[in-house]
Amino acid sequence: MAGKKRDGIVYSTNPDFRYEDVTREEEITLPPDKQLLYVWIDSKNRSGKSVTLIKGFRGKNTDREELAASLKKFCGTGGSVKDGDIIIQGDLRNKIIGFLAGKGYKTKKAGG
Repeated sequence: MAGKKRDGIVYSTNPDFRYEDVTREEEITLPPDKQLLYVWIDSKNRSGKSVTLIKGFRGKNTDREELAASLKKFCGTGGSVKDGDIIIQGDLRNKIIGFLAGKGYKTKKAGG
């Protein structure tokens, strides 16, 4: 059984049980002009420190990671990708909106 992913299923008492692979195909990355990104400021559960969240990116995780890396480099700060959101340290909403607009993305200010 080496190399088989069972998604937590170890044993079944059902004699008719058949394991089915439920892997999902990764979403195709939409071009920037077809995307609408929401840019939030958030400080909840972050020890009072603000972060800028970019939500709504539609596409492959590798493309999301590349966009996050570009934003971190442009802003000169840290950040990460978590649960499909791009997180950039600091209150940099206006700077990020300008950067994304320059790349062709449509953006909306949202939240705080």
